[in-house]
Amino acid sequence: MTAEVPDDEQRPLISHLLELRMRLLRGLWGFGLVLLLLLPFANRLYAWLAQPLLAKLPKGGQLIATQVAAPFFTPMKLALVAALMLAMPWLLYQLWAFVAPGLYRREKRLALPLLVSALLLFYAGCAFAYFLVLPTVFGFLARITPEGVAMMTDISAYLDFVLVLFLAFGLAFELPVALVILALLGWVTPEQLREGRGYAIVGIFIIAAVVTPPDVISQLLLAIPMCLLYEAGILAARILAPAGGQRDDLA
Repeated sequence: MTAEVPDDEQRPLISHLLELRMRLLRGLWGFGLVLLLLLPFANRLYAWLAQPLLAKLPKGGQLIATQVAAPFFTPMKLALVAALMLAMPWLLYQLWAFVAPGLYRREKRLALPLLVSALLLFYAGCAFAYFLVLPTVFGFLARITPEGVAMMTDISAYLDFVLVLFLAFGLAFELPVALVILALLGWVTPEQLREGRGYAIVGIFIIAAVVTPPDVISQLLLAIPMCLLYEAGILAARILAPAGGQRDDLA
């Protein structure tokens, strides 16, 4: 014989499931709308993304497609990723609207700025990679290309390369938010972060060497901002961490 769940306990669960379903549908509808708006401009988006490389190629240089369907699927893939990035504020808002009612007042005051900061820092990391890192890296690679070798990159390989860099720099720029969260959870203190600065710098340079192309320039372009962001994270943790363990009443 199975025990039946009382109706008064089922109602909150059902209401939460209905709320989750509504938020998921709204998020998907928003993402789908942005994707539909971007699809007609997929080729233009790819041309814009390829500009850092095309600007560094010799006169007459161009990208190539080594697969039959690549000229169609590669811009579509870019449009999909761009739609996800553009719709991310809306998706995060739906997530926030779902979890916010269960948070304490102080948790709301801290979580929302951290969420917004994380999103803006991710966008800043992608912009840093596009406007500074990609031109620098491609300029370096174009200069060291052996004589008699034509530098022509496959459009799919180029997109994958750029997306990996965007992801690497976007996540790297999240370092201050990660440090603040660790401090708020009580796992580290600002003093420990300050004392471990030397180890952190070594770790940052190791990460930069792993996730960037095998040239010193791109590694420095990732490592130096991460070191500065580490310092910013220590400062932010000092401001927010002291009262991080206090909990107010529910809003």
